[in-house]
Amino acid sequence: MHVTILTALSQVPREEWNALVPEEHPFLKYEFLSALESHGCVGERFGWLPQHIVLYDSVGRLVGAMPLYLKFNSYGEFVFDMSWAQAYDRANLDYYPKLVSAIPYTPVTGRRLLYAAGQEAAKIEQRLTSAAIEHAEKLGCSSIHWLFPSSEQHQHLMQHGLLSRMDCQFHWQNLGYRDFENFLSRFTSRKRKNIRKERRHVESEAIRLKVLHGNEMSREEWGHLYQFYRLTFERKQGLPTLSLAFFLELSESMGDQVVVVLAYKEGRCVAGALNYRSANTLYGRHWGCYKEFRSLHFEVCYYQGIEYCITHGLERFEPGAQGEYKASRGFSPTATYSAHWIADPRFRDAIAEFVTHEQSHVQAYIDQMRSHSPYKKPDNP
Repeated sequence: MHVTILTALSQVPREEWNALVPEEHPFLKYEFLSALESHGCVGERFGWLPQHIVLYDSVGRLVGAMPLYLKFNSYGEFVFDMSWAQAYDRANLDYYPKLVSAIPYTPVTGRRLLYAAGQEAAKIEQRLTSAAIEHAEKLGCSSIHWLFPSSEQHQHLMQHGLLSRMDCQFHWQNLGYRDFENFLSRFTSRKRKNIRKERRHVESEAIRLKVLHGNEMSREEWGHLYQFYRLTFERKQGLPTLSLAFFLELSESMGDQVVVVLAYKEGRCVAGALNYRSANTLYGRHWGCYKEFRSLHFEVCYYQGIEYCITHGLERFEPGAQGEYKASRGFSPTATYSAHWIADPRFRDAIAEFVTHEQSHVQAYIDQMRSHSPYKKPDNP
């Protein structure tokens, strides 16, 4: 098999790349990744330089791929390694550049080693992993980081002797609910009343909600959503890397996989949330508002998403990183993983000790959050 490094996704045909993407995963699709590149959302300005690995068989067919970026910072990764970079600096060593296999600015689980249906998955995963390490050594990178891989591929990466990190997100599982009230019936009485109370707060404000797919939205509605996105980052002193042109392109190229919730008060759009969907999962990504209304964040970001999943038969809802308040609203603590190759053996040993200690704390946190589940005991996922 022949390995090639792509500095732009446009160097491979869209149909060939998408043939490797499982379950219509929106963030792995050519349309999403190439739009990041063509609109300058990744690149030298933000420190994400494409170095995608593609694998061809003996007759030139694309049979494997790995989204990969050369990084000169740790921005937009959601697996925090700044303490590692500081340790390298104290030792007068360079932590950057490094290689990262991830979806930029997107903490969602999924395959990082892609392969065509009917191919020998283990063989392709092995070759892609080896190619990444060879490329890192050639570039003189300190490390490679596979962020939020699927649990199966995380296990594969561990077979290469990589270091494993664990973190926690809160995910919702669809247990075949008929509707939202059927979902709430699995809650304890007190937790069920609390959610109904939150939803009544929104109703009492006479706020109207619209749920739209991206290809159903007007340019004006996209303009509102983009302003919400920017406002959230500005309030948190963050950097809004995605552009309105990026969102507008996705509304055309994969609009049926974009799910937007907009909230209106007296005819004015006051808040919105942006989600994406695969064949079986809804992914919450961005939220923003012009004005705060009591419980509106929970309604727009979580309850509307749950109702969408129930209506459309989706199995899971991953609403994004962090947020302990999600637990009391039906989202269960779920372990997420990352895998790390460290070039320097001295730092590898030190980091191995760190991640082992860290994992015990994360597992204790997951156990603690499970003890606060809102579900009746027999129904606790």
